Amino acid sequence: MRPRHSDAVIVHALGGATMGTTWSVKIVAPDGADTTKLSKAIEIELDIVDVQMSPWRADSNITRFNDCEADRWQTIPRDFFKVLSFAQALAVKTGGAYDPTAGHLVNLWGFGPPQVNERPPSAEAIADALTRCGYEKLRLDTKTHTAYQPGGITLDLSSIAKGFAVDQIARLLESIGLIDYLVEVGGELRGSGMKPDATPWWVTLETPGAARETVVALHGLSVATSGEAQRYFDRDDARYSHTIDPRDGWPVRNGVVSVTVVGDECMVADAWATALTVLGPDTGLALAEQTGVAASMIWREGDIREAATSRFAALEQE
Repeated sequence: MRPRHSDAVIVHALGGATMGTTWSVKIVAPDGADTTKLSKAIEIELDIVDVQMSPWRADSNITRFNDCEADRWQTIPRDFFKVLSFAQALAVKTGGAYDPTAGHLVNLWGFGPPQVNERPPSAEAIADALTRCGYEKLRLDTKTHTAYQPGGITLDLSSIAKGFAVDQIARLLESIGLIDYLVEVGGELRGSGMKPDATPWWVTLETPGAARETVVALHGLSVATSGEAQRYFDRDDARYSHTIDPRDGWPVRNGVVSVTVVGDECMVADAWATALTVLGPDTGLALAEQTGVAASMIWREGDIREAATSRFAALEQE
């Protein structure tokens, strides 16, 4: 049952570590509510996502798929299949700018296991990794929840798993009648309902170098951000972002500083933020506008520039 807003309810703050990052949940509940069981339930949901989709775990489902023999169909759990299916569909829609099979490239550049960022790989190593990537090689069977490993493909869902984890926590909270909340996992957010003072969950979006702050009320909405400041390494006066363009095997070099996407599902917003970072200002913003994605982008083109789709602009005005 939804708690009534009164002096008897407060905002409870929960949090912890997960998936190599942190999580936090703010919920509106009675002052004396015991949140210990809820915190444990949240951690169970997060561990389920981690054990299915973390490439850092030797026992994860994604690692088992990546390590399985060539020419094999492998059954994968329902949630993993849902995330992979969306990732594959987005790969098709973006012409490979987003690609869940880019794990070899991610690892080659030192942003996956074992995460060693010493120097850019050689052109030969990048070319070799590209031969072992390609969403076109991946096949999914929706009836049996199986995925085909042609041999050598390494899946990486790091750009979508945290968003999915946010959605899972939100579903958990709503299933027990808690509908006034703010969920965050690794910087990806979802908000619902109101705080005890009847105000919404206002969040200030990451806008590095922008001329003004962008503040959005999360009324049943999610927000995800992808940007060069999140993970990178510097070498010989050059900065290499963790966002790899699967089409050429290099970290993005299109001047994009940050992309923020707002939407109903955090999983969807998370993946789109990465895809638009790769696509860049012209192609990315045009595709986002065409498909109705609420997105804002900041990039360098001499000076810092920023633009947003019409749907994102409408959210700012609400």
